[in-house]
Amino acid sequence: MAEPVKRLLQGNGACVEGAIYAGLKFYAGYPITPSTEIAEACARQLPRIGGRFIQMEDEIASMAAIVGASVSGLKSMTATSGPGYSLMLENIGYAYMTETPCVIVNVQRGGPSTGLPTKISQSDTMQARWGSHGDFTSVAVAPSTVGDTITETIRAFNLAERFRTPVTILLDEVIGHSREIVTLPQPGQYEIVNRVKPTVKPEKFVPFELTANGVSPMPAYGEGYRYNVTGLTHDVMGFATNRADEIQAKLDKLRNKIANYEDEIQKLRVEMMDDADVAFITYGSVSRAALQATSLARQAGKKVGSIQLYTVWPFAYDRIKELCSRCKKVIVAELNMGQVVHEVEKVVCSDTEIHTLQRYDGEILTPEQLLEKLEEVL
Repeated sequence: MAEPVKRLLQGNGACVEGAIYAGLKFYAGYPITPSTEIAEACARQLPRIGGRFIQMEDEIASMAAIVGASVSGLKSMTATSGPGYSLMLENIGYAYMTETPCVIVNVQRGGPSTGLPTKISQSDTMQARWGSHGDFTSVAVAPSTVGDTITETIRAFNLAERFRTPVTILLDEVIGHSREIVTLPQPGQYEIVNRVKPTVKPEKFVPFELTANGVSPMPAYGEGYRYNVTGLTHDVMGFATNRADEIQAKLDKLRNKIANYEDEIQKLRVEMMDDADVAFITYGSVSRAALQATSLARQAGKKVGSIQLYTVWPFAYDRIKELCSRCKKVIVAELNMGQVVHEVEKVVCSDTEIHTLQRYDGEILTPEQLLEKLEEVL
């Protein structure tokens, strides 16, 4: 095996490394701070490996382009920030309805509107869950370091391909622009998932058949299989339907292929929770501060643990409930006015106090601030 390769990378550059490792071959996007380095790196690197980069006229077109590329058989990705993600949401819903795998990176900044282009935020967390109109079951992952960004980007592509669904990577400005020395993954180090292709003859092909796991085989256009792609609610052949039984069956399929496998999609990092009286619950860059605060609190003799959400959606309700069942207090720390805390409140028992630490002024949460909050609630 070749010697490991170490590189000094920005988080945005690490995202591109992870995407290419996972098989990215098509990128379409529109430049927007603080995600632009992802587009720049794709423009440099994709042509070298037989991939394609295209700068679109806006984020609406960018999302449409990666859906089309994916239907044509290419693993595809786009990247943006909050205002662009808002524009992409209609076509993210289209990708969900048409069961088209693709990855959307949201390097979050402060909002609403133009907001804080160069400042950190986690205020798009709920947008990634509820942004698309209609009944929508989302998948979103949240790295916390530059190294995480490589592995979580690989995982995002694997989830998109396995479940035939759009997946959002919730980065933020600090992770996107932080630089760390990382070890690049070697070939074969991580499993790479590719969409399942049909094995039947074209004349027997049912493009949206109701399979046991809810995921239908997906050919690429041009491989001899003909089928209709529409954002209208459709039957198993891909044609629009007004039949109540077919409508419900389609929407159940979209939900259940994710809901039935939540345990496999959800990923947490749990530190020192076996005897914890107090738990920090965090995600993204805040998890870095929480891990250090947890370590410092333990050194001071306080029974503190940390729960990091690598998967934000679908939310790990059962696991959070179990982990926090023995805690007296929970501190949910976020770079917004309070979003994930509402999900925690749904499952943490009434005997456990829930406290929030929220910052939304464009600056980071530090370990010292988490420790100050800990002292306040003890």
